[in-house]
Amino acid sequence: MNMNAMMASQLQSLQSLVQMSVMNKSLAMSVSAAEEMLESAPKVEAVHPHKGQSIDVKG
Repeated sequence: MNMNAMMASQLQSLQSLVQMSVMNKSLAMSVSAAEEMLESAPKVEAVHPHKGQSIDVKG
């Protein structure tokens, strides 16, 4: 294996490592932003539109 092939292989490996690192950082930032958005959302308790208003009795 000549020197150019070794250097190309190492460069490809480094590029892959950097790409994975950037992708992981981006994913962590997205998760953090989603967590902040969910925490800042108003806490509203939704009432079911039909529950408890009538009783369905079939005989």
